[in-house]
Amino acid sequence: MKTISVIVPCYNEEKALPFFLQEVRSVLERMMEDEELAYELLFINDGSTDGTLQLLRDAARQDNHVQYLSFSRNFGKEAAMYAGLQHCKGDYAAVMDADMQDPPSLLPEMYAALRSGEYDSVATRRVSRDGEPPVRSFFARRFYRLMNRISDTRIEDGARDFRLMTRQMVDAILSMTEYNRFSKGIFGWVGFRTKWLPYENVERVAGQTKWSFWKLFLYSIEGITAFSTVPLAFASVIGVLFCLIAFLFICVVLVKTLLYGDPVGGWPSMMCVILFLGGIQLFCIGILGQYLAKTYLETKRRPIYIVQETSEGL
Repeated sequence: MKTISVIVPCYNEEKALPFFLQEVRSVLERMMEDEELAYELLFINDGSTDGTLQLLRDAARQDNHVQYLSFSRNFGKEAAMYAGLQHCKGDYAAVMDADMQDPPSLLPEMYAALRSGEYDSVATRRVSRDGEPPVRSFFARRFYRLMNRISDTRIEDGARDFRLMTRQMVDAILSMTEYNRFSKGIFGWVGFRTKWLPYENVERVAGQTKWSFWKLFLYSIEGITAFSTVPLAFASVIGVLFCLIAFLFICVVLVKTLLYGDPVGGWPSMMCVILFLGGIQLFCIGILGQYLAKTYLETKRRPIYIVQETSEGL
């Protein structure tokens, strides 16, 4: 009998969890009737400050399919997904959100694709962004386009973390133990045969999104620095380019002074050039700083997460 592990990172999802539990149980129970199949629901409480943990305790006591890990603090969704993949026991593993933006109704179709043996992973992508702020949608599309140009790892536009994978692919992902994790890139980097399943955007069933524009911006920087060194090359190219421009300007000033007797430009123009070049230098130093910071965090070898409580023994 095959087992599906459904991994669900949770951060302050008290309002959405009852809806999710009802829906995902219904879908998985129907799948059990059609197939020789078992399942486990593995929830990762990522340092929630509302009643999420108590809801998970109650659900684990009432249903032996429900398991949970609770972190000592908020470590982020990437850490929660990694913990879920480490602790899941299934032959297949699905990662999905608790807010119902990842429809559980897609699980039977995803499982059928893997059972055929043609694919190792079935991933989902949104084909619309209805209900999302236009500014966020615009920058999200630009990010995917940029990533696919500067990185060897392809990320589909609208890709979600919601996917179902074979145990072989899960083990490959777990072999990548880096501290700075960007799962969308990791899923693509490990390879394997992936089927993309498009669906229309679904809004949250309850609660508020935890992803502000600023958090998404920082997450995009995480992805760029994790899977591309093009920004470093870009900083080098800018340095060479401005050296050439400076040399040309020196030649122009010498020619004008020696041949035509024109005085050298005054203080305002000089300050403009100094401030502009200073800004470029700080920008390039900032790029170097991002990569250095990631290297610094990797060398510390800190744990990706710390578990404070589990459902074992309830």
